Amino acid sequence: MNRKPELRGRAARLARLFPTGSGQAARTPFVLLVVLLLGGGLIGLLVLNSALSEGSFQLDDLQRDTKSLTDEEQALQRDVDAYSAPDALQRRARELGMVPGGDPAFLNPDGTVRGVPSAAPEQPSVYVPVLRPPEALDPEPAGTSPEPAPTATEPPAPTGAPEPATETAGQPTPTSTIPGR
Repeated sequence: MNRKPELRGRAARLARLFPTGSGQAARTPFVLLVVLLLGGGLIGLLVLNSALSEGSFQLDDLQRDTKSLTDEEQALQRDVDAYSAPDALQRRARELGMVPGGDPAFLNPDGTVRGVPSAAPEQPSVYVPVLRPPEALDPEPAGTSPEPAPTATEPPAPTGAPEPATETAGQPTPTSTIPGR
């Protein structure tokens, strides 16, 4: 009736190599393994892509910060160059009451003086207003209380800058002398 023909010879040997049970049971673990590998790979790619995107945003922020700091550095360097220019130094020195020096004299190691010292040339006592950078004109930073203004009875505090010299008629101007001459 439903009898399978018996195989002989080479066909019988090959038939013994194939499993006799259903083929469905052997495929299930393989399919699960492939699905798990594909799913794990996709999740790994998603995590990697997210990390790269976050790093890209951080890189953009850092580049923007670097550009703004570079611009600030260049602006500060321009300010330093403007303040250290020879004409600016000369103007600031005159504003502080400084005058160009006269001829110098030098002391030799044995104590003798070489050269003839001379006083600085007289400068007219013209009042030049002190120009201050814009940072000095800004009000006090927030959170600090300003110092009280001096009243009419107390003298103003010295600022460290000498006031312009005023000459009076008939008074000699002081000159420095070198002892031992």
